[in-house]
Amino acid sequence: MTKIRVGVQLPPQHTTYASYAQAVRDVESLGVDTIFNWDHFFPLSGDPQGNHYEAMTMLSAIATLTTRAEIGTLVTCNSYRNPALLSNMAKTIDHISGGRLILGIGAGWCERDYAEFGYTFGTAPDRLRALSQALPIITQHWQTDVPAPVRSSIPILIGGGGEQVTLKLTAKYASIWNFFDRDGQYKHKNQILNEWCDKVGRNPAEIERSMTVFNSKDLDKWVEAGATHIIMGSGEPWNMDAVEELVEWRNKQNRA
Repeated sequence: MTKIRVGVQLPPQHTTYASYAQAVRDVESLGVDTIFNWDHFFPLSGDPQGNHYEAMTMLSAIATLTTRAEIGTLVTCNSYRNPALLSNMAKTIDHISGGRLILGIGAGWCERDYAEFGYTFGTAPDRLRALSQALPIITQHWQTDVPAPVRSSIPILIGGGGEQVTLKLTAKYASIWNFFDRDGQYKHKNQILNEWCDKVGRNPAEIERSMTVFNSKDLDKWVEAGATHIIMGSGEPWNMDAVEELVEWRNKQNRA
């Protein structure tokens, strides 16, 4: 039986570093398997000019604040950093964390980030092409740059449900797939990913299936749909009761 894992996404918005750091310590102490932030430059909710911190810098801090949980960004925007640079940043955080990094990555979507930081937004196909070009560059650098990553292969998490490109890239490169199911499509998308695995010659069992949720309702339903890694979105003020419930649910699932 596949073991269930649980994680928390702590968005670095509308908070202070002291509060954020304590939240990271608290969720690890509660027993989550994974801790994620996100990769944006401005808040996605609330005051659009509120406090916000950069993802990869914060991820480096998360590495020093934790000792056990795997850590990552859900997800890094490929367009914000040269792929060779991103590979080096990821490898460095991998070393700082003692081999606990997950490189979450996606094509990008938040137009304000692009506009205010001077990046070319382009079209969704443009950004997906850039992602498809970046992934082999990133993985090649991990094979050739020194020092090598702590783990022989840093896990790549790809987020999204695009059936023609995103799920194909997931089948080719990812160790974890993440999807936020707004309209009951998780089971369908999961099957499409399995079909892409067959087409590219990949064992579907090699890809962990993760799901982003925002409460502890219907967790069993997502497991029935194929998810084995439930990631709960949180936010300031941090709800540690919900995280504790999530961990208790995982423990019950894994004892069954």
